[in-house]
Amino acid sequence: MPLHQLIRGIVLGGNVNDSVATDAKRILLRYGAPIAVLEHVSEDHRVEFAREISRTTLADREPRTKELLLEHGYLEED
Repeated sequence: MPLHQLIRGIVLGGNVNDSVATDAKRILLRYGAPIAVLEHVSEDHRVEFAREISRTTLADREPRTKELLLEHGYLEED
């Protein structure tokens, strides 16, 4: 599935279902979230973070993904 379709499904909002949560995880992985870290991120946070990333410019998506994980305590500063 193309990225724009994944993002569209997440941005439209609504209830978190398996498909949306899976798409959110894929987006976060695409922009540098470590899989070991994502296993500890709640589904609600995954969707919230993916929505934020979808509103971020392409060049800033990887750094913003890391910032979100740091801000919410899922990732420690290097």
